[in-house]
Amino acid sequence: MFTGIITDIGTVRSAEQRGDLRLVIGCHYGMDGVAIGASIACSGCCLTVVEKGADWFAVDLSAETVSHTAAGAWTEGAQLNLERALKVGDELGGHIVTGHVDGVGEVLGITAEGDSHRVTIGVPAKLAPFLAPKGSITVDGVSLTVNEVRDSGGTTSFTLNLIPHTFAVTTLGALAEGKAVNLEIDVLARYLARMRDYAAAV
Repeated sequence: MFTGIITDIGTVRSAEQRGDLRLVIGCHYGMDGVAIGASIACSGCCLTVVEKGADWFAVDLSAETVSHTAAGAWTEGAQLNLERALKVGDELGGHIVTGHVDGVGEVLGITAEGDSHRVTIGVPAKLAPFLAPKGSITVDGVSLTVNEVRDSGGTTSFTLNLIPHTFAVTTLGALAEGKAVNLEIDVLARYLARMRDYAAAV
C-alpha cells in the first residue's frame, strides 16, 4: 500500500531480459533499512526487491507487467518515481494507492499557467467511468487531483495542475506531448463500480 507521495527518483542502471525482465535501479534510499522482499512502487507499479546494494535494488518484471505498463519506462537510463510501502502510523499525504496499474494514458498537451503547468491526458475507454472532477488519480505513481474530465467523440481525457514542487521533485517535470504514463484509478471508484455491476446482475 502506498500514498502517491514520491520520496526519491531512481534511475534504471541495467535492464536484462532473463525469464523475466531484471532491472537494477539506482536510488538514494538507505538500503540497510530495505529488506529483500520489500515492496517499492516504481512509477506507480508495485515491485518486489529481489537483490540490493548500498545505493541500488533489483526487481523482476513479468511479461504481464511489462505489457500493461507504459512503453519505455523500463529501459536503461529511464528515471522512475519511487515510493516505499506505507507503514502503519505514516502520514497519508496523498490517497490510498495500491501500486496496480489500471491502464496507460497519453499526454495530449502541457500548458504553463502561472508558476504551474496544466496537463491533459487521454485515457483508455475502460478507465473513463472511473474519473471524476476533484477525484484522485495516480500518474506514474504520483497522487494528483483531477481538475476536469472531457468525453467527446468516444474519447476521454482529463486535466490536472502540476505545482512547481511536483514538477521539480518527480519525473513529471519531464513530461512531453505523446508520452505514455502509468495510471491507477482511485481504489474507491473501483469498488463502487463492482458494487454497481453486481447489483445490476443479481
